[in-house]
Amino acid sequence: MKITTILSSSCFWLFVLLNSANPCATVFYKGGNEKTEELEDVKRSHFPGGFLFGVATSSYQIEGAILEDGKGLSDWDVFVHKNGNVENGDTGDIATDHYHHYMEDIEMIHSLGVDAYRFSISWPRILPNGKLGDVNAAGIMFYNSIIDNLLVRGIRPFVTIHHGDLPQVLHDRYGGWLSPLIQDDFVHFAETCFKNFGDRVRYWVTINEANLVSEFAYEMGIFPPGHCSPPFGNCSKGNSDTEPLTAMHNMLLAHAKASKLYREQFQPKQGGVIGIVVNAFMYEPLTDDERDKEAANRALAFNVAWNLDPPVFGDYPPEMRRYLRNELPKFTSEERLLIRDSIDFLGLNHYGTLYAKDCARSSCACSGSACVAGGDRAIRGFVSTTEERDGFLIGEPTGLPICYVVPRGMEELVDYVKNRYHNKPIFITENGYSPPQQEDQLDDLLDDKRIEYHKAYLASLARAMRNGADVRGYFIWTLMDDFEWTLGYGVKFGLCSVDRTTLNRTPRSSAEWYRNFLRKSPSSNNNNTERRPTFSFI
Repeated sequence: MKITTILSSSCFWLFVLLNSANPCATVFYKGGNEKTEELEDVKRSHFPGGFLFGVATSSYQIEGAILEDGKGLSDWDVFVHKNGNVENGDTGDIATDHYHHYMEDIEMIHSLGVDAYRFSISWPRILPNGKLGDVNAAGIMFYNSIIDNLLVRGIRPFVTIHHGDLPQVLHDRYGGWLSPLIQDDFVHFAETCFKNFGDRVRYWVTINEANLVSEFAYEMGIFPPGHCSPPFGNCSKGNSDTEPLTAMHNMLLAHAKASKLYREQFQPKQGGVIGIVVNAFMYEPLTDDERDKEAANRALAFNVAWNLDPPVFGDYPPEMRRYLRNELPKFTSEERLLIRDSIDFLGLNHYGTLYAKDCARSSCACSGSACVAGGDRAIRGFVSTTEERDGFLIGEPTGLPICYVVPRGMEELVDYVKNRYHNKPIFITENGYSPPQQEDQLDDLLDDKRIEYHKAYLASLARAMRNGADVRGYFIWTLMDDFEWTLGYGVKFGLCSVDRTTLNRTPRSSAEWYRNFLRKSPSSNNNNTERRPTFSFI
């Protein structure tokens, strides 16, 4: 069942036409020292009925209970206990202890009034020994309870099959994502999820941010298994010029095989949809020079299109083949048929916009927090990125070193994806704000900047939709402060604060804002929404 059967295209284009003129008042949002951006007074009524608003989390970042009830070790469980891998020596051993507090957390989600909750299934909690071992019944019971308790409260589960936490045994057995053997292991995991949860889950994501995992784990070496080579880092093993390409290749084929299985054996009866999620920065040219304009397009190809071209078109971006040549893996003719058109929708995790500078015909010196070493190498498309131009930052800093507040980037990114992928349905599967760490202690619960951030990015998204982009939903990252990978607990994205000593959850002012925003539904506005069609979702 294709997603085109879920949403009438005529209703979508009627919605676009009725929203082509926006009468909303605007204020000025300062996106940095160089530019100001207009911020529309965004409302829920600017989005159609049926548009999914939600919050997102992932298993390792919140669950804890790493060895309880039959769960096996994940690669992150092992990685975080190696000295120096995570700031302050933080681990996900407890995280927010969602495993024992999930009912409280579901009530918190319900109190927000969201339509959907995006969460992930812990692979080692379901299959501690991969396909060679038994299914862990306690893990199945845990996620069944989450799904059932969401549905009874009218919240749709939006499930990611794999979000970073790989069973450590698969690294030990054959090298994890570097081996094609993992493809069948992933398909077995996906099939286990479809069989046990698919009767109630209508939205599936196969793999979250394969592009980021490939880069961080196999190029920079800052995610498990910690592989890299100079100039990207000094790891004990790895090849930063080739291993990211191998890992991505195996993730894409694993996705394609799982998608084929779902469409042939489960989708006809269960009636859901399946997609993939990409980490998606927007890139703007550092200067007006044509070389930098080409570099910005190349940066998008080497990041976004690397992940999305194969499941849409059946092959890697031509921009990558031009520079990587034979280093870029090739799909066989059978694999191209398998992977092409293997998604019903695509998910965008969007956190920022950077400037791009050409390094193919210009010299590049790496400087600034947003610059990654190796911009003069083919694996990075001969592109260097930076957050600064002419002494001005591209936007206000956040708690992540490479993320700056640039609301226009949302519209620019969605326009790019709309045009490149023929307006395939889009979900914004993550978008969130963390304050700079030196600021977040001033008043942890009054987070006006987070509210301003989401208003600005939602307004930008609404503009993209008025321009014709087929966007189906928006998920805030994240429900509550969590374990933010190598940055530990110092970075806080949550609508709700979590006390690290007591684990008590306390809603921030942004949670109240989101609740009020969602209460103002299209049906409650008599001025602009009565004529607007409702998106027909599952």
